[in-house]
Amino acid sequence: MRADLHTHTFLSDGILSPEDVVRYAKRIGLDYIAITDHDTLAGVVPACTYGRKIGISVIAGVEISSRDYKTGDSVHMLCYYPKNVLKLQAYLDQILINRETVKRKMAQKLMKDYPVTIEHIEKYSKNSQSIYEVHLMQPLADLGYTDVIIGQLYKELVSKKGRYYEEIAYPSVYEVLEVIKQVGGIAVMAHPGQFDSMALLEKLAYKGLIQGVEYNHPRNSEEVKMQIESIAQNYNLIMTGGTDFHGYYTSKPQPLGSYRCHKVELEKLIDLGK
Repeated sequence: MRADLHTHTFLSDGILSPEDVVRYAKRIGLDYIAITDHDTLAGVVPACTYGRKIGISVIAGVEISSRDYKTGDSVHMLCYYPKNVLKLQAYLDQILINRETVKRKMAQKLMKDYPVTIEHIEKYSKNSQSIYEVHLMQPLADLGYTDVIIGQLYKELVSKKGRYYEEIAYPSVYEVLEVIKQVGGIAVMAHPGQFDSMALLEKLAYKGLIQGVEYNHPRNSEEVKMQIESIAQNYNLIMTGGTDFHGYYTSKPQPLGSYRCHKVELEKLIDLGK
């Protein structure tokens, strides 16, 4: 069984529609695909519906933004197979609202220095459930200020060290994990190598607050993967895998299906989801 368990669509900060992600997953020979947009489950139903039509299994998922307030670090938590989708989305809606408010503040700063309009930004965010950095950058590319959406200008303007950056008030990782538990979902820490989250990973695993960790991911180094494997074995965690697919909204090309979940780990996830 071939599976990519981390993908994004234009309902958050990806390029393709949920149906297109499923279509191309089938085209490249995947058996399972998970739609895991940031803080929204809006793509799950259309993806599942289309998946049944063309014969590919779609796993319901979402990537939830949170923060470890002891360290101040960002933490992304993947939730698979949530049973109470409505309750989970009602909780996530506040994150989407907070993000939209902050990104509009960033847009106002951007428009003071560049001839960009809010209508131009909304042209690219119209399908999304919120506004993301890529939607701020796309008009700059249209106007010739850059030919790369996530590149040097992105770093200078809208990254965490960028001059227009505004902090978003994300919920505590412990609050998010409690919500995932309440809705009957499976909690998997996403790409711990990206935010140097190994200490937090072991703490959450020790407390029994997570059921899995994303092992095969483009931002997990070989050293990090060795640490993940050790922690996963010690605490019986499922080791998932996924490309974190965004289309061309990425700093390095990562085609769909580039990073996959091992068959044995996928079976564990499916069994737990049942």
